[in-house]
Formats: sequence, structure tokens, C-alpha cells
Amino acid sequence: MADHEHVPRILVAEDDALLAATVDDILRQEGFCVSLTKDGQAALEAAAGTHFDALLTDLRMPRLDGKTLIRLLRAGQPSLPVVVMTGHAPADWLVSLQHEGEGPLIVIDKPMSVRALLYAIRKVLGEPSRRR
Repeated sequence: MADHEHVPRILVAEDDALLAATVDDILRQEGFCVSLTKDGQAALEAAAGTHFDALLTDLRMPRLDGKTLIRLLRAGQPSLPVVVMTGHAPADWLVSLQHEGEGPLIVIDKPMSVRALLYAIRKVLGEPSRRR
């Protein structure tokens, strides 16, 4: 069995159903194992008792926003890599999140390209970039 056979598990929290389905398709085509959730609360519930290699989250979601989700997940897994997808980033939120946990955090703006999404996921996971 080769060392590279571990398939990274990505927890996705996105309330826009069309975007969530698109992200899910892209990540699965690239060989990632994806758990898709419709908001921060559902993502928090999905993460209970399950290990994820990275979180891909929106900031503005119903029930539980992305900032709170990141804070809660990193309380139990401080090195959790995070990619934030947002079209509405408050000026001060990134600074406050840099102090929450030890893992890498990358922000990508919506609308995002496939290339930007895959680059960010691979970067936080420490994987080499590939051309697409």
C-alpha cells in the first residue's frame, strides 16, 4: 500500500445549494472525500466524532456563521486547515481568526475560479499544486 493513498476528507459548509453542489463535484473529481453540509450548525454536527483534514466554509450562513464554526472546530482541533469562501468579509474578522488555532487559513473571494478553489485546498493541506 502506497503512502499517498490517504484520501483527504473535506468538510464543506455552504448554504447556497448550487454553489455547494458545484464545489462538491469539483472536489470529488479531484479525488477528495467530501462531506457537504448546508450551514455551520450542520457542519458542526457532522464534525462530531469524525476527523476531517480540512474545512471549506462560507462566512455568512444561517444558524451558525463560518467564523463561529471555525472557532468551535479549532477549539477541538487547533491545527485544522481552513479555506473560507466569501463575498462579504468584514474588515476585522481575519485578524481575530488568525489567533484561533494553529492551522493554515486561506480566504478566497466569491465568485471563485476552480483553479483558486483547488489551489487553496491543496495549499492548506500541504499538497503540491497541479495544473488544471
